[in-house]
Amino acid sequence: MLTESSAAVVRATLPAVQAHGAAITGRFYQRMFAAHPELLDLFNRGNQATGAQQAALAAAVVAYAEHLVGLSDVPWGPILDRIAHKHASLGITPAQYTIVGRHLLAAVGEVLGDAVTPEVVAAWDETYWLLACELVAREARLYQGAGVAEGGSVWRAWRVVERIRETADVVSFGLAPADGGDVPGFVPGQYVSVAVDLDGGRGQQIRQYSLSGRPGAARWRITVKRVRGVAGAPDGMVSTFLHDRVAVGDTLRLSPPFGEVSAVAGDGPLVLVSAGIGLTPAMSALEHLAVTAPQRPVTLVHADRAGTAHALRDELPRLHHALPNLRTALWYEDPDGADGLLTELPVRVTPGRVDPELIPLAADAHVHLCGPLPFMNQVRGGLLRRGFPSDRIAYEVFGPGMLRDAE
Repeated sequence: MLTESSAAVVRATLPAVQAHGAAITGRFYQRMFAAHPELLDLFNRGNQATGAQQAALAAAVVAYAEHLVGLSDVPWGPILDRIAHKHASLGITPAQYTIVGRHLLAAVGEVLGDAVTPEVVAAWDETYWLLACELVAREARLYQGAGVAEGGSVWRAWRVVERIRETADVVSFGLAPADGGDVPGFVPGQYVSVAVDLDGGRGQQIRQYSLSGRPGAARWRITVKRVRGVAGAPDGMVSTFLHDRVAVGDTLRLSPPFGEVSAVAGDGPLVLVSAGIGLTPAMSALEHLAVTAPQRPVTLVHADRAGTAHALRDELPRLHHALPNLRTALWYEDPDGADGLLTELPVRVTPGRVDPELIPLAADAHVHLCGPLPFMNQVRGGLLRRGFPSDRIAYEVFGPGMLRDAE
């Protein structure tokens, strides 16, 4: 809880901070990277280039301040859990919160100028450290659970033992520990961070990829889509590197599995809704259920540009055989090429994009969403309008965005 004096100051200055949020966070990153260029290795440079990271940080700081002063009733526990899992997958340390706090408060002062009195600095410093301390505590528990020693590194070397071309733009990598040690377990829906060293002295970059294989298997699998830049955005640095440079026998640095969202929550009917490469946690869920709960009623709803773009599609016949209560509904913007699948499986292929009104939905189902933000917003909004309870809709968001709360 904020002290009463700080709460009054934060409440009074929130409109100014919100109005200048993008400028503040933009200046913050400039200051911090100039003083600590090594931290560039932790941040997605694509999101930095587009401004998405700056906008997300500004929105998060304002939203947390609104929460503290009672101007928002959005539950912050799940949001803090999501941030903590992402931070743990990057190996964020408590010392780095001191660096962030110093440069963030300095940026507020530089942007807002004389309006930033010592009382304003103290109030926002208190706000920042309440947030930081909550995250540090959560991250410490995550590191302990993952077997990362205090002050130790999250990174472990994994050898590429298999590489499979799934589609023109998607490749799966089978991975085994380079040290020959145990393969950690995970929950379907969790992800690992992959760190690569880019060519030309461009430093390290890290991205998160959902584990797309079965928990308990002798190897991990990640399935990576090549990110092609559109509308002025750059191509994905890490996905391009993995597609063009990584072969069987190479090693990669991976974090332990993290992620607060389970794709197999509950024990009743399950609805897995995905689009594009967002299918990876759904495929992990199906692989897991085929072994642990083969009779569970499951509906797989997947959207893609075309059958030829639908990665891991060839695994569906085997999974349907192992899961007798699995139903599959596909939406392809271009339905040509789906005929072969239709002859093998009881699968419905609908032209166009997913219509949330047509998603089969039992009253006691649990729903898991994964895909681009606009897709998940559309589907979640449609399910809410159908009266489906929001607390049984789980979703995973990669990148700096968040789903809208509005129905």
